Amino acid sequence: MNDTSPDQQSPLRIPNFRAYWISRLSMTLGQYAMMLIIGWQTYNIAREGGMSVAEASGQLAIIGLLQFAPLFALTPFSGLAADRFNRRMLGLLTVVLQLFCAVALAIYTWHDAMTLPVLYVVAIVLGIARAFAGPAFSALAPNLVPKEILPNAIALSSIAWQVGMIVGPAIGGYFYVIAPFLPYAVTAGLLALSGVAVAMIGAVPQPALRKDVRPIGQIIDGLNYVRHNKMVLGAITLDLFAVFLAGATALFPVYARDILEVGATGLSQLAMAPAVGAALTALWFSFRPLKTNVGPKMLWSVAVFGVATIVFGISTSMPLSLAMLFIVGAADMFSVYIRQSLIQLHTPDEKRGRVSSVSQLTISASNEFGDFFSGSLAFLIGPVAAVVTGGIGAVLTVALWSRVFPVLRTTKTFEPPDEVALAGHEPKQEDTSP
Repeated sequence: MNDTSPDQQSPLRIPNFRAYWISRLSMTLGQYAMMLIIGWQTYNIAREGGMSVAEASGQLAIIGLLQFAPLFALTPFSGLAADRFNRRMLGLLTVVLQLFCAVALAIYTWHDAMTLPVLYVVAIVLGIARAFAGPAFSALAPNLVPKEILPNAIALSSIAWQVGMIVGPAIGGYFYVIAPFLPYAVTAGLLALSGVAVAMIGAVPQPALRKDVRPIGQIIDGLNYVRHNKMVLGAITLDLFAVFLAGATALFPVYARDILEVGATGLSQLAMAPAVGAALTALWFSFRPLKTNVGPKMLWSVAVFGVATIVFGISTSMPLSLAMLFIVGAADMFSVYIRQSLIQLHTPDEKRGRVSSVSQLTISASNEFGDFFSGSLAFLIGPVAAVVTGGIGAVLTVALWSRVFPVLRTTKTFEPPDEVALAGHEPKQEDTSP
């Protein structure tokens, strides 16, 4: 039965989802405030230590690599953990670990004792925490709402994430101008709030794993599901390669200090611009869910993402740069909304933790390892050439993926596949012939 009233369609009417939403919002606010200042401190320490722009960009590459390495190593196991153990408690533990990092950074900054090795260690610990947080929180969300309003819940969850991406950098940049330790202190408070909220989530249903299959076999089972489901595989890998190539966020400190020359507050604005575009897009989808031509629209949104990245790369005007980053964020959110809805609705609940972990691994590869790639490329050919080259690569990826995964071009709705398709065949599609 489909109740179309706005009140019944809103996931926020469900207490468990409200607690989940508050937890995710406060955690994301803290994460993005903390990560912005980690990058800013890393780049400034390197430059003030006598490194060139290229060499300091290489330090940003190291930060990205140190976050990616534990995510890469632990994500398959963290996905299994999200399917085997209490997802709420697992999420709470990851929040506590991030809280520890924020407190440590605040103390070191307060005493003016921050060094590159300290930032490296924190990057590793944050990578470990995020390896387990992603699958736990992603797999938990579908257990909190009825299936028919899951796309609405995904949109609202994305709003929490995007609001965090908007306000988080503002917390980081503007509070840093007041006192360098303040962003980390505020982050610690936000993470404490997140922990309290996630602890308030009541008992939720969680399917039991098959006990006749060993843990390694269960991990392989999740990987095999992704490999055989062309819809899920195509959606996940499209994001992997497009964002991996066109990720410019790691180089924001370079643009803020040495290209646009806008300082710490300008750095906040650069980080906020794509989040504003993404948040407005997510807000639109929370009221007007997308229903038709979802596959082609996802491909076009990634292409727009690449083109806007190219223009940002060559811009020396702050207003133009902000406008392009706004488009980057809006296009990315458009793609994320479609991809996450398809993955969640096309995946059996008992596999969601493991499939979410595979999705997170690709997101991590495109973000954290993409930061390493962008920083390394900037070290070799310069930051502007690195960003432009990445944007071109994203556009070429869309063209290639539309051929390699034709299901992405022909998928019209979010309607999940039937049981035969879930067994390993491609989802049935609407007839697109004339």
